[in-house]
Amino acid sequence: MEKTLLLGDEAIALGAINAGLSGVYAYPGTPSTEITEFIQNNPVAKERNIHSRWCTNEKTAMEAALGMSYAGKRALVCMKHVGMNVCADAFVNSAVTGINGGLVVLAADDPSMHSSQNEQDSRFYGKFALIPIFEPSNQQEAYDVMKIAFELSENLGEPVLLRVVTRLAHSRAAVQTDATREMNSFNPSESRGWVLLPGIAKKQYANLLEKQTQMEEAARNSVFNKMEGSGNNLGIVACGIGYNYVKEAVANYNIQETKILKISQYPLPENQVLELAKTCKEILVVEDGQPVVELDVKRIVGDKAQVTGRLTGKLPRQGELNPDNVAKALGAEVKVYFENAKNLAGRPPQLCQGCGHRDVYAALKEVAAEYKNSRIFGDIGCYTLGALPPFQALASCVDMGASITMAKGAADAGLFPSIAVIGDSTFTHSGMTGLLDAINDHSNITVIISDNLTTAMTGGQDSAGTNKFEAICLGLGVEPEHVKVVVPMPKNIESIKQTIKEEIEYNGVSVIIPRRECMQTIKRHKKK
Repeated sequence: MEKTLLLGDEAIALGAINAGLSGVYAYPGTPSTEITEFIQNNPVAKERNIHSRWCTNEKTAMEAALGMSYAGKRALVCMKHVGMNVCADAFVNSAVTGINGGLVVLAADDPSMHSSQNEQDSRFYGKFALIPIFEPSNQQEAYDVMKIAFELSENLGEPVLLRVVTRLAHSRAAVQTDATREMNSFNPSESRGWVLLPGIAKKQYANLLEKQTQMEEAARNSVFNKMEGSGNNLGIVACGIGYNYVKEAVANYNIQETKILKISQYPLPENQVLELAKTCKEILVVEDGQPVVELDVKRIVGDKAQVTGRLTGKLPRQGELNPDNVAKALGAEVKVYFENAKNLAGRPPQLCQGCGHRDVYAALKEVAAEYKNSRIFGDIGCYTLGALPPFQALASCVDMGASITMAKGAADAGLFPSIAVIGDSTFTHSGMTGLLDAINDHSNITVIISDNLTTAMTGGQDSAGTNKFEAICLGLGVEPEHVKVVVPMPKNIESIKQTIKEEIEYNGVSVIIPRRECMQTIKRHKKK
């Protein structure tokens, strides 16, 4: 056993390797990306030939991991919280099929939306699918939980959801590690439960409901759930990283007589909540996310105690928690530092100097200005920064792949010109099906696949469609003369503008592919 300084993400990755992992399946998304990258670069993972290639999207990742589980091996699926929306079909149904080899689904939530479109809480998905949920409070637990999560998954025959948040994923601590378990033997399932025809699915769902008692018992007896402290005034239910904030607030402000129920494994153990309500007049629920547990605690205790938290305004309704706002909720007089910070000038992020996306926007915005009702629909990637100064070019950015389908819908409504900008990785993630819809409808749209040969926004991971985009577009049915490749550089701006004008005037689907390598990956390649 040894101690290692690890990010929360790295602790999860190493915990999975040491728990006998055979494959990690993921699409890069902050704050989950470092888990897969750690496994890709880990010597033990390389020696064991643990599968770690990036997937095209979260749905394909979930399904591939389910296939590895079917074959008897342990698999990990990693994504950010909005990726759960993409894989929801396979995720929810995996609880009905059950699993063979252990299967852990990692969802990295992003309270305060540091790099995300929303603050959704992935614990709702675990409750919806009726499966166990783990929510570690620190890096050591993030490591330790992997062994227990895989064991519980195999004991129950169900997938397990592991939920972390940005602060845990991206902060470091010393972690005590242990020996590496052997990988599971190849042992394909013989069960008919994987065939979700209605007759079989009904039986499988009944089995899932019967397992709820086991899941509740596992949470009641979990080493990750515990009661501590004393007092009969204020009780605290502290979930995941919220437990750290509570402990820090109590220590910093010398808060006395608090009884804390720490929760890091679900279903919520009702007996422990009721025990807290017996001695405490008020229960404060501290959870970094949406009021998932607060709603459950209200239901469990009824009128036995007053329940406060995010819903009541005792804690902020949105954004991350921190030791200060938790201390304030505990009645402490909190010191405010940096009062003048609000007067500082904002420094919004910008596209890198020399980035090919800049040249795309420079040409595109100038051409679009020539048309009265032109709109440019954006997508998820570093090129989303085209919505900010100096370009302010994008009319929308909703979710992965939405640029093409929104441009199509707007064109169907009569908008002209209707232009979509999408990145290379996002196109293969979710854009291809929208393009096929547009082709089948002969929609009058211009699609720009801004190809920088990598998944740039999350750090330069491999992009699934590199060197395949022309073939994909032709295969889907775009007319060959309307698939154009340009090189986005200042010296080519005039010719790019001419190409954009020609394709806007074409009454149908046209695709322009500006292709030049990302500035950041160029720098890394030069260093190598």
